[in-house]
Amino acid sequence: MYLLGCDIGTQSTKSVLVDENGNVICEATREYEVDTPKPNWAEQWPDVWVKAAFETMKEVVEKSNAPKEKIAGAALSGLYGGSGIPVNKNMQPLYPCLIWMDRRAIAETEWVKKNVPQKEIFSITGNYVDSYYGFTKMMWLRNNKPEIWKKIYKFISPKDYVIYHLTEETSIDYSSAGNIGGIFDLKQLTWSEHMCKILNIPIEYLPEKIVKSSDVVGHVAKSASKLCGLLEGTPIVAGGIDAPVAQLSAGALQEGEHVAMVGTSTCWGTVHRRDNPAFGLVNFPYVVHDTERIYTFGGSATTGALARWFKERFGEFEAVVAERLDASPYQLFDKEAQRIPAGSDGIIVLPYFMGERSPIWDPFAKGVFFGVSLYHTGAHIYRALMEGGAYALRHNMEEGMKAGLSLNDVCWIVGGVSKSDLWVKIFADVTGFKMRQVASLVEAPLGDAFLAGLGTGVIDKPERIKEWVKYKSPVEPDVSLKDIYDRYYQIFRKLYENTAELMKML
Repeated sequence: MYLLGCDIGTQSTKSVLVDENGNVICEATREYEVDTPKPNWAEQWPDVWVKAAFETMKEVVEKSNAPKEKIAGAALSGLYGGSGIPVNKNMQPLYPCLIWMDRRAIAETEWVKKNVPQKEIFSITGNYVDSYYGFTKMMWLRNNKPEIWKKIYKFISPKDYVIYHLTEETSIDYSSAGNIGGIFDLKQLTWSEHMCKILNIPIEYLPEKIVKSSDVVGHVAKSASKLCGLLEGTPIVAGGIDAPVAQLSAGALQEGEHVAMVGTSTCWGTVHRRDNPAFGLVNFPYVVHDTERIYTFGGSATTGALARWFKERFGEFEAVVAERLDASPYQLFDKEAQRIPAGSDGIIVLPYFMGERSPIWDPFAKGVFFGVSLYHTGAHIYRALMEGGAYALRHNMEEGMKAGLSLNDVCWIVGGVSKSDLWVKIFADVTGFKMRQVASLVEAPLGDAFLAGLGTGVIDKPERIKEWVKYKSPVEPDVSLKDIYDRYYQIFRKLYENTAELMKML
């Protein structure tokens, strides 16, 4: 039997077809852009996700030559869609989806802080408040787009919107519901009528059907079959938010196991019992053992996005050379940055190019290059961007340990950034944790395929994921660099503290 996994990311969608032992048969990718019409705004119309998902699913089915009747099922994961897509009763989008990266709901965040006690919202939802969370984005729509607000039938998450187009069924899984924050009761595992009333978000705007990530939520409809390549009636499994599904794809099931999913952003997380959410980090149900375990993560808003920004703004030469060499511009950047010593000869970058999520939760935070002189080159800047991403990861790890999370000495790393051996080495040197790359580099789509197997009965238990995953040897931190990076990290922390008010003024 075969299983299909599809992950709808912020800047690309990837589908894979695997056999029942987790061997990848075929994969396909489509890229697209995020709309940023104003500073700190980030939105997407959902049709781009439907098109990319259907095209990549069809491509892997056709290229693999696998008998369609042998494809047992498919599951989808997706970026955290923030507010979700506001749709009318005909499931037509009324406004773009305000995705996780969007930070426009500043006034709404401040209102919650002033009017809802911190203990109350945290005790119910396991989360506090920030413009990152979907419920504040819903409030922004209510306050700023009243003509849209009154037409809303439901808010639908990105991957669940695609699932609707596959199956004509609507639902939401526990991880996607919990990640909205504010209006989801983490103990009762349902929408909180109390918080919906306080925040003035109609509970009927939320999907009624909340399911486990391994639940079958529908079957491929006749209208979708030709477009996605799957047979009519093929089971579709719920899936979940991309970060915990990527966590699963690395084999993480137990307390102490922690994973850094480093792509456009960083989502570093671990799994633990439901009775101990960590304040200051994000908490919601995990994608296996959904009703028993919490996925807690800290997230830096820009990591791989920093490298992409540098390439698009300053990498024209490298892009041309890379094309001639049939290589990636990022490989050329890495070669140059590798020659630069730890600490980038005195440059420190605050990587807050789209505000910042945990642990500072500051929508006003800005990117900062500190310590630049005429001596420095583009390679210095690029390495400093890499180190800035690593400092942000260390900051989240430290907050997790302060909150009482137990962490093994090895951190698994997945996502596009994990392809860079230099960046993985920098993560190890800065954090002091061994970094173990997953050999397949498939990430969330592999976790989706596994969930499809659980949902259809091809796989009997979550622990089988350990048999699917193959690892590279851990990258050890260089103890000789510890003092250097410790000193720079302290400056990194002070640099934000000393400029936070100036950023807000700016």
